[in-house]
Amino acid sequence: MPNDINITVTDRAGRQCASSGSKWEPRMGYSRAVRSGNFIAVTGTVGVNADGTYAKSMGEQTRRSLAIIQAAIEALGGQLKHVIRTRMYVTDVSKWEEVAAAHGEMFGEIRPATTIVEVARLIDGDAVIEIEADAIVG
Repeated sequence: MPNDINITVTDRAGRQCASSGSKWEPRMGYSRAVRSGNFIAVTGTVGVNADGTYAKSMGEQTRRSLAIIQAAIEALGGQLKHVIRTRMYVTDVSKWEEVAAAHGEMFGEIRPATTIVEVARLIDGDAVIEIEADAIVG
């Protein structure tokens, strides 16, 4: 996992909330991930680099998005093996094999339920994939 992903955890409304420092979190009033009891929900995560740029390929953006998701889950005391579902929103579903390769690298043995859906566009014009994840710890 890249070491340029910084996650901070705070307690809010009796839950643990993880922030990745994205520019959208405070503007929209959400957390990268929230843990309530043994459940962790990770919000839609684009594959933005620490410097605000995006890789050109969907596969590399997928890997980056998954690395951010992994960091958020781990900051809240979970592990990738706890992931039970991922949802992937892509701007070009014909590139699903790039997404599948990256997702398979991380989840090939875990095998969560998953969905991939084509959307018209994402929050940032250079983003081509956004991924959500749900995990149950314990």
